[in-house]
This record gives sequence, C-alpha cells and structure tokens, in this order.
Amino acid sequence: MIKIDQVKLSITADDNQIKEAVAKKLKAQIKDFKEFTILKKSVDARKKPDVYFVYSVMVKLNSKLESKILSKLKKDNNVNTYKPKSYRIPLNSREDNSPIVVGAGPAGLFAAYIFALNHMNPIIFERGKRVEDRTVDILNFWETGVLDVTSNVQFGEGGAGTFSDGKLNTLVNDKLGRNKFVLETFVKFGAPSSILYDYKPHIGTDILKIVITNLRNEIINLGGQFYFETQVDDFIIENDTIAGVIAGGKEYHSESVILAIGHSARDTFYKLHDLGFKMEAKDFAVGFRIEHPQKMISESMYGQAYKSMEPAAYKLAANLANKRGVYSFCMCPGGYVVNSSSEENKLVVNGMSYSKRDSSNANSAIVVTVGEREFDKSNPLSGIEFQRDIESKAFELCKGRIPQQLYGDFKDNRLSDSYGDFSSEAKGKTAFGMLSEIFSHEINQSIIDAMGIFGTKIKGFDRLDSILSGVESRTSSPVRINRNELFMSNIKGLYPCGEGAGYAGGITSAAMDGLKVAEAVIAYANS
Repeated sequence: MIKIDQVKLSITADDNQIKEAVAKKLKAQIKDFKEFTILKKSVDARKKPDVYFVYSVMVKLNSKLESKILSKLKKDNNVNTYKPKSYRIPLNSREDNSPIVVGAGPAGLFAAYIFALNHMNPIIFERGKRVEDRTVDILNFWETGVLDVTSNVQFGEGGAGTFSDGKLNTLVNDKLGRNKFVLETFVKFGAPSSILYDYKPHIGTDILKIVITNLRNEIINLGGQFYFETQVDDFIIENDTIAGVIAGGKEYHSESVILAIGHSARDTFYKLHDLGFKMEAKDFAVGFRIEHPQKMISESMYGQAYKSMEPAAYKLAANLANKRGVYSFCMCPGGYVVNSSSEENKLVVNGMSYSKRDSSNANSAIVVTVGEREFDKSNPLSGIEFQRDIESKAFELCKGRIPQQLYGDFKDNRLSDSYGDFSSEAKGKTAFGMLSEIFSHEINQSIIDAMGIFGTKIKGFDRLDSILSGVESRTSSPVRINRNELFMSNIKGLYPCGEGAGYAGGITSAAMDGLKVAEAVIAYANS
C-alpha cells in the first residue's frame, strides 16, 4: 500500500477527481487501484480567496507496480509505503473476571465494550438515565428551569459530551491505533464514515445519541449489564484492596472496579477523599461562552469560499504578561449555548451543536487558566469549591436564568439592556446580568486583553455586540485521582479512568483512556 500526502484540490472536487489527481501523481491508472481510501482531509485557507482541501490518501496496487512506483518516487517525501495502525483488542484468559464500571460516559462505555468483547460480562452503573430518557429531562429543564440533579447535561448515559458538539478530534499521541478504533466503533454504531478522515471530526449531539444507544445495546448483547438511575454510594475495601461497590443499597462484588465518573461527580470525589483515596487538586480554566454570527466567523476564516463549505471552526490562544493563559474551548460552529447545570442553585453553561451545525451563531468558551491563585491546591477538593462559588454567583445574577452581557458592556462594566445586530441562540432561558461581578478583576481583565488579541486573528471577534454567557466552569476535572503504572489507585484493583479522574479531556481522549484501562485490567488479571 502507498500513502500519498499533500494532495491539494479545489473544494468542489469529487471522489473521482481525487482519484484522478492521485493517479497523475503516481503516473498510474485509476483502473490499477485495488483499494482507495481517504485517510485525512483538511482545509488550506492561508491564501484567501483561494481555499483548498488537502488530502492524504491510501492506494493499494499490485505489489510489482507498487514497488516500481515507490522506487521511481523515492525522493518525493509525500509518497511513502503505508502501514496501517490496527488496534489489537486485548484478550482475557480468565473466566471469573467480571469488572464493575462506574459511569457510562465515553471512558466507561469503551472500557465496558472491551470487556464485553472478551465475554467478561461487565456490570455498568450510571447514576443518570439512559440517553433517550435523559433527553426528555434536559428538554424539560431548558423549557421550565426545573432541574433533575441526576439527569441533566452532566449526568446520564454518554456523559457530558453527549450534549455538546460531538467533537472527536484529539491531540493524544496514537501509536497503537486506539483513536482509529474509537472512530471506527462510532462509525460501526451509526456515525458518518467521514469522521475517519476529517481533520476536525464531529457528529453532533443528535447522531451521538444514536451511536451511544447502539453501543449500549451491543454491550448488553455480549453479556454486559447496565444499571441506570443507580448511583454507587460506597466502595467495599478490604486490606487496601477493592472488593466491590454498594449501589442502590445492594452489594456487588468484583476484584476490578473502573472509576469512570465524570468531572461533575462532586459527591463521589468527596466520598473517595473520605475513604483515603489519594488525589490532588489540578489547574483548570473558567470563563464565559461567547457568541458571534456564524457567517462572520466563516467569512473571516474562508473568505467568499465559505458559501460552499461547512460552518467554520476556530481555535484561539494567548499567553498574557500576567502569566495567565486564555484560550477558546469547545468551539461549536452553528451551535447553541446551553444551560448545563447539575446542582440546585448553581448555574453553568456549555456549547452544543447538532450534526448539521445550522444555527445562525457560532459559540465557544473563552476561558482563563486558574489554580493556586484562586484556591488552595494543598486541599484536593478546593477546586470544586471554587467552581461552586462562581456557579452560585452566576445563578444568583438572574435567578436561575443564563446571565448574559454584551462584550462592550462587559468591558465598560455596565448592564446590557438589549442585543446588538444579532440575538443569542440558547437552550434555556436567558436574562441580562453583570457577568463582571462573577470573577476577580484580574480574570475579567485577562479576558478583555485576550479578546483584543483574538480580534487581530479573526476579524470582528472583539466586536462590542458579541454575546457573553456565564459561567463556563467545567472545562476539565478540578481533581486528579492518582494512579500508578498499573493504572490502579492506592486502593488495589480500583482504576481511575477518563476525564473525571483527571486523565482525559473530551470524548475521544476519554474513550481512549477507557481502552487503556481495560487493557491494564486484563493484563493484570492474566498475569
């Protein structure tokens, strides 16, 4: 097989034109292609108005012709032998090894899937509801403001990422093919095949819900058991070794417990701390959601070519003189700002897109790094209390409605009374409030300073009628539950896993961490 990189073509090129360009590059005929696969597709918009798609592709020819082509083009760095990465599913050799998985987010689901493929009959506990029922509760919350603290954007099957943009890109190094396996699994259970090669793959919350349902049903078909609306209340520990969990008033025994709780499982963090689990406070980031017209973002990124392309995404970052980092997070093209609260009298927002990304606004979080200047990191739970404090302030600003303020008014410290040239696209009721009262002056000024920088990168980004919504506080877990080289905590047999435990950030990296932990569980059991 041959890999060809840097195949640059018009954004209107179809599959046949891609093949023609590759055949010309290789000085071969399309009829010689035994296999043809797009490996990667990205955008080159550096020389607007000229915008291109850039492809990496794989071609399989007969071995004699491949050798001839590779020899002839050996000085071309964009033509090389292709050796695909294939994830090797670990094989369990013990019949009595049935792990318990706590949490049905991406980390827990993918760990459970590996166990199920090995006929290990995993038991999965999820405090929230299955995704179908959870959706009903969330829509009711957005409409009425009545919160179900166990079934919301943070808690329930699929985890917090289910009601987001469904972004599947990750910066995790993937030498063993885990990322490819995760994406292939999503495709197997209902995602579009384009996620296998798009530079920034996404599927949207509407399709992600279908994928999660199908994955759950496959785990059940392979012998797994799900207990929804069943919170793990305690852990059975004997001689510093896990022996099982207590959930719904019943004991469930296992020598392997995967702790795949989400970043909002605050009560569980406190329980683990009381039980003597080693953990530490970690830095994270807080800020606001910002909305712009999607047309403005797309035109700035792609020029007039935006009319023929999907809504544009962006990624921004600035390192300020005050040693703060400010960056965009969870950017949602054609998306919505959503009320993502999970505790009474506290308010947090997130961003969400459907697969078509067809709302009129773009949004992302603009967040500032926080740590020892905001909370006592010697206390593992101090970051949680910092989050709770700012979420309480956000709730009180507008009595439970999403508080909003135009960026110009935020800069000038005055209350907004109307939108500018565009309105908010939000899920959940909104009201104008003084967002500048939530954070310290230093954090507020950091956002203002960064916005000036971002305005030089994307025309109009710092426009005064940009809409800010508060508060974005759940960018990542405020806690890391320590684990050793065997992926175990200081309690033998308990495996901290995923975003909530502090080892991932986003759907794909959490799923990949679930694979790593499943591998570790099986390797230890086989040893």
